[in-house]
Amino acid sequence: MTRKKRPERKTVRRTDPDRIDAPAIDIQAEVKAKAVRFNEAPEADAEFSGEVADRTSEEQPEIEAGSTTERENIPDEVEPGVTYRDVRIRWHAAAKITDPNRQEDER
Repeated sequence: MTRKKRPERKTVRRTDPDRIDAPAIDIQAEVKAKAVRFNEAPEADAEFSGEVADRTSEEQPEIEAGSTTERENIPDEVEPGVTYRDVRIRWHAAAKITDPNRQEDER
């Protein structure tokens, strides 16, 4: 008996979250501070990962995801012991799964 080969799994396609049309997941956060100081440089990371495997089809769904960070008065890498004033950080992440087998009018 011959086994049917499984379709290759697709990984996440990275993009700007503002360019994702009708995301299934859309998270936004904004932080403001009059002053902030770090004793140590923080380690921060946000990641969306995953895979989709539809074993009934040769065409696989696609994951589209991304995140952006906007900063005011604070650098991407802060320095320990430095006080940053009038700080604003805005973070945005979005993701969706697109099924190539769905008809356009079903979306």
